[in-house]
Order: sequence, then C-alpha cells, then structure tokens
Amino acid sequence: MATATPNGLVPLNHVGAVHPSPAHKIDDEKQKEQVTEDHSSVNYLQRAQWLRAAVLGANDGLVSVSSLMMGVGAVKKDAKAMLLAGFAGLVAGACGMAIGEFVAVYTQYDVEVGQIKRDMNVSVGGEMDLEMEMERRTLPNPLQATLASAISFSIGALVPLLSAAFIESYRTRVSMVVAMASLALAVFGKVVAQLGKTHSIKSCGRFLVGGWIAMAITFGLTKLLGASALE
Repeated sequence: MATATPNGLVPLNHVGAVHPSPAHKIDDEKQKEQVTEDHSSVNYLQRAQWLRAAVLGANDGLVSVSSLMMGVGAVKKDAKAMLLAGFAGLVAGACGMAIGEFVAVYTQYDVEVGQIKRDMNVSVGGEMDLEMEMERRTLPNPLQATLASAISFSIGALVPLLSAAFIESYRTRVSMVVAMASLALAVFGKVVAQLGKTHSIKSCGRFLVGGWIAMAITFGLTKLLGASALE
C-alpha cells in the first residue's frame, strides 16, 4: 500500500531512516569538544624538556651505578667495596648530571632568547615586548631540568644500592643487582612511554638492551683487565 506525497508514492510499510535527536547531537559535540580541550591543554613540548632530563638522569643513575658495582664486584667480592663504589657513583653522578644539565640547558636558553631578539628586530623593529614573546614561546627551564636530572639520577642509583645492601652472598648479590636494575629499566621505559604518549614495548626494549650492554661491558672488561692487579 502506498500513499501520495508531493514527491510521489511512498510505501506505508517502508521504515524511514532514524535521525538522531538534537539532544544527542549536542551531547556528542560537547564530548568531542571536551576531548579536544583535554588534548590541547597538554603542552607536550614543555613536558619533553623536563622529561628528557628526568629520563636521562634516571637511566644514567641506574645504568652507571649498576655497572660500577658490577665492575667492582668482578674483582672484589666484598659487599662493602661494591656499596662504597655505588655510593660514590651516586654522589658524583648526581652532581655531575645536575651541573652538566644546567650548563647545557642554560646555553640553549640563551641561544633561543638571542634568536627571539633578532627576529623581533628584523620583523617589527623591536617594538614587540620581549617578555610577552618569551612567555608565548616554549623556552627551556634550566633550573627545572637541573632538579629533574639530579633527583632522577639519585632515584635510579638507589635501585642497585638498596638491592645489594643486605645480601652477603656474592652470587646472590650480583644477580640481585642485575635483576632489580632490569626491572627498574622496564618500569622507566613504561613510565616514559606513558608520559610521552609513545610505544611502550619499544621504549622498554631500548632501556633494557642499553642497560644490559653497559653492565656486561663493564663487568667483562674489569674482570679481564683488573683482576690480576687487585689480587
């Protein structure tokens, strides 16, 4: 059966398309706007500045102190020697990372500020306010990078130190240092992937492989070259 319409005959048993209600459209648009605002509110460039320093510090602290303890353990089975070497590596490494990061980031900051000044002189004859332009751009923060690097290095270095502090057996102590360092490297890789919105498996793999190579080289070379000299 059909009925007449201005556009012709339309079957009565024909089910027309179901159109979403205006209320549903408004809700969907609000949800899309909320998601867009959430993503746009995160400044990943600014996050990358301190994230790079924190990642570098944590990875360096974990790998260097673990490798240092493994190297000493290759020729000295005494737990005290390994712990003293690890503690010295923690203090020296944290100070070195902090100073190095401060100098490097401050140099980058000076270069970018100088470029802003040159761009302003060329484009608008120096009439634009320098402070407003610096606030608009994402500039590196030397103090933030320094603190992130030093703190993260210390946290990374504490992992092998604490894992070997209360173990008397030499084999168990060395195995525990490697196991805890590997676990921490995987955790660091996962955290970095979450903060930077990158692939977690690739990130964990990079951390693990790099740490294993560093510890193996340090242990092997120290065992090969230093054993006879320290006996």
